[in-house]
Amino acid sequence: MSLVLSIALTHVRARARQTLVGVLGVATGVGFSVMMAALMEGSQRDFTAQLIDAMPHISVTDTQRNPPVQPAQKAFDAVAIRGLKTPVSRPGIKNPYALMASIEAWLPGGVAPSVQAKAVIRFAGRDTAANVIGIDPKREVKVSKLPEQIRQGSLDDLYKSSNAVILGDRLAKKIGARIGNTLSLTAGNGRTMSVTVVAFSHTGVSQVDETQVHTLIKTAQILAGQTGLVNEIRIKTRDALAARDIAARIEGESGYKAVSWQEANEDLLSAFQIRNIIIYAVVGAILLVASFGTYNIISTITHEKTRDIAIMKSLGIPARTVRAIFVSEAIVIGLIGMAAGWVLGYFLSVGMGRIEIRSPFMDTTHLPIYYAASHYLLAGAVALAASLIAGYFPARKAASVRPVEIIRGAS
Repeated sequence: MSLVLSIALTHVRARARQTLVGVLGVATGVGFSVMMAALMEGSQRDFTAQLIDAMPHISVTDTQRNPPVQPAQKAFDAVAIRGLKTPVSRPGIKNPYALMASIEAWLPGGVAPSVQAKAVIRFAGRDTAANVIGIDPKREVKVSKLPEQIRQGSLDDLYKSSNAVILGDRLAKKIGARIGNTLSLTAGNGRTMSVTVVAFSHTGVSQVDETQVHTLIKTAQILAGQTGLVNEIRIKTRDALAARDIAARIEGESGYKAVSWQEANEDLLSAFQIRNIIIYAVVGAILLVASFGTYNIISTITHEKTRDIAIMKSLGIPARTVRAIFVSEAIVIGLIGMAAGWVLGYFLSVGMGRIEIRSPFMDTTHLPIYYAASHYLLAGAVALAASLIAGYFPARKAASVRPVEIIRGAS
């Protein structure tokens, strides 16, 4: 063991009570920062799992991001024509299954067709607006969590009844429908058809559960009055973070508008960024307060060890060695506090994860906690840096002590 470390450990052991206070200060800062980071990232990942992964990552619709250039504008630069279109505009994606095959050739993920339609549900004398989604059940399982979200019945029940539908549970409660009831669906084109309720679904998003109706693609096409209609392609990627780049590629190749989940939820992502700044500011403040405790302890040790400093310097120990001794004391306190803080942070995270939440508006029963080594490494690094800075100034003061004045004053 080197002389510097030996003297530093002797000073730390000699003031056990003060050392314990400093260690507890660092441990508290590290522990609470680890717990808050685990809770923060856990909540974000839970949001991703509950909202983003529950729906397709990319939606390709039969619209275009920019209006097409009019033929007359291509021939005559001086002509500006707006609002011109053909007398009959056939909705839907052209050759949707060919486009799906082209995407599947390079996309790591799932692709499924769907038909989106607006309709009014009539049941028991009440009219309620609804979003009708025609799906292919065999492909839908690759792009959404609909099979897991069904509360009563099953996805395969869509094949067992004529014009079968799956209602959102809030919508069913709103209109008073039960499984086996017959409803009336009226589309925007005036076409009306009778449908049978075979199951209920629950996504946890009230706005969706109050309006969503799933049925087979063929049923939705009949309701829309157009055979072969596919006006949306739903895509789920293996890497959710790559959805924006994949959407841009699909839009460039097909010409149809492709919206990623990042684009659809930009306001929520901005809110998360602001929350991250606030959380890191709070964590930094906690570690800063802990560093003040380390500073006070090292300062006290420096003041009480002035005679020892004078003796060491009179024996020829250079000022840089004296400075290294007190910096080492701060590092020792920081290392012990960091290790204790890791243990404290782990148990705090476990304790927070066991807190039960009972709310009619939430499916989650416990706080989401995410355990990651990066949380511990980051908190430990900040704690060590704070301890090092807190120990530097007392160390510099100790190195500037003049031994002659101290020995003369003590005699």
